[in-house]
Amino acid sequence: MGGALILAAAAGALALLLLAVRLWVVLSPRAPVPRRSLSLLVVAGSGGHTTEILRLLENLSNAYSPRHYIVADTDEMSTHKINSFEQIRADRNPSATFPEYYVHRIPRSREVQQSWLSSVLTTLYSMWLSFPLTYRVKPDLVLCNGPGTCVPICISALLLGILGVKKVIIVYVESICRVEHLSLSGKILFHLSDYFIVQWPTLKEKYPKSVYLGRIV
Repeated sequence: MGGALILAAAAGALALLLLAVRLWVVLSPRAPVPRRSLSLLVVAGSGGHTTEILRLLENLSNAYSPRHYIVADTDEMSTHKINSFEQIRADRNPSATFPEYYVHRIPRSREVQQSWLSSVLTTLYSMWLSFPLTYRVKPDLVLCNGPGTCVPICISALLLGILGVKKVIIVYVESICRVEHLSLSGKILFHLSDYFIVQWPTLKEKYPKSVYLGRIV
């Protein structure tokens, strides 16, 4: 009996060690590989989050294609903004090929004024639906800026690397509204993202590993 327990403990320790090594490999920075196009997954949030993320996309070339947008299933306004943005982008460059973008919906991780206890359950449910979507899309890069919806998507993208499916680059841009403190999503994803960008020097001082580029939206 004692030998079996020791063997089980050793197997568990080995499994944890292998998982830790795999996680270290996934989170370790790698040299970028030149390519003609990058599949981009963008997490949009209600209100200002979507406005900010679309401002970031204005400066991206058509090499970031196809573009997959993630919105909450109750967020009709963001869907309208995304469609308008893509239409304007296409009108500005009529010689380009037909814009390749898709809008996907997942449940919200947390509604406004929702209790923290119930938020855990809704986040787990959102993640349960996010992983199959992320696996199907297999993006090269995830871009997000703070909505709660980005947490299950980023964790799903991280799991793709842990499982050996694909290494996905996660870029998190903290909202311009966050001057001295990170958002809850930012606190969760600070150690999981490949590039964590802040827009105020006070945040750069508090989080030296972040990237400060000034105001970018």
